[in-house]
Amino acid sequence: MEPLPFESPVYVTRPFLPAIDEFTQGLKEIWENRWLTNNGPVLKRFQEKLSGFFETNNISLFNNGTLALQIGLQGMGISGEVITTPFTFVATTHALYWNKIRPVFVDIEPEHYTIDPSAVEAAITPWTTAILGVHVYGYPCQLHALADIARRHNLRLIYDSAHAFGVKLYGKPICHFGDLSMFSFHATKLYHSIEGGMLTFKDSGLRQTFDYLKNFGFRNELEVVMPGTNAKMNEMQALMGTLVLDHLSGLIERSRLIDAAYREHLKEVPGIKFPPLLSGHVDYNYAYEPVEIIETEFGRSRDALYEALKKFNIYTRRYFYPLLTDYACYRNLVVRDPLKTARAVSERILTLPIYPDLSIKDVERICEAIRYIQKNSVKLSDSGMLAQSIA
Repeated sequence: MEPLPFESPVYVTRPFLPAIDEFTQGLKEIWENRWLTNNGPVLKRFQEKLSGFFETNNISLFNNGTLALQIGLQGMGISGEVITTPFTFVATTHALYWNKIRPVFVDIEPEHYTIDPSAVEAAITPWTTAILGVHVYGYPCQLHALADIARRHNLRLIYDSAHAFGVKLYGKPICHFGDLSMFSFHATKLYHSIEGGMLTFKDSGLRQTFDYLKNFGFRNELEVVMPGTNAKMNEMQALMGTLVLDHLSGLIERSRLIDAAYREHLKEVPGIKFPPLLSGHVDYNYAYEPVEIIETEFGRSRDALYEALKKFNIYTRRYFYPLLTDYACYRNLVVRDPLKTARAVSERILTLPIYPDLSIKDVERICEAIRYIQKNSVKLSDSGMLAQSIA
């Protein structure tokens, strides 16, 4: 029997919101202060709370993660070429472009989709100044291998940690690896402040530079010391971030249970490939639910499954597809690496719905729909042509 569609759309993500009374109570202070931005008291407390959470005072808050990364690169003086991944959100590479840095794209490793250290080393030239890795879906990059390459070649090691809030290795927050990390607090993330971003960094001397750059370059009322921009976090963002942080451990645990349910209910479905579970030394945040759809085993393509699920009111995402190298703005870049793994993953990847108030019963219904679609996908010929009995 064909499963019933959901009455309301089930999207790939939905932001967690604390009790409205918690937020309105915080708003009362903001209303009384009439201090909305420019390093207000709510933001200062938020920054102190994050410093404790990340076990470092070397943090700087921004109104979004994209500007945080742009300013991070600017403040560190990164130039020339930066080796990075094509399997990421466009903002990663846009931040390089806005700093007139040439991205050098290399392949990813096939298990957790992070930048391949061997490909990084092969791409180093005299113009290379840094490595920009991405903790894709919150999966940590191969940190020790990348640190070794950066040390031997005197390169800066930067991480786009947009997906990795709350991830730890050997009990240490992931921000303690590399020279600089950017975290996104966008509403689509497991942890958010409506909009927002943060830099963490090894060199404490960068804090003042970042403060200048995100506030027009002002040192004081009369002095502008560098051509900065406006990238400050405001009080309402800081309030939301403070409240959501209090719920983080519960949000991660809830996401862990959802991930376990998906893995259990889809483990026998041909052509559904989950990334391997991480080893015990990683505290993961379960922020995303990526699977690869192997067409020859599943019976239809990733794109066909993506469309078929919409008929059940289930909205997944092909994340990340297409590769950055296929966008018009980067298509003219010379890419020497064939990107074999990245391209194959990009054409197979699908992220399933996962968010804290998604019930396990609804996860089971999503899995039931996927199983139904797979069972009704019939191979017509050895040529790979497929027919779907639910068009």
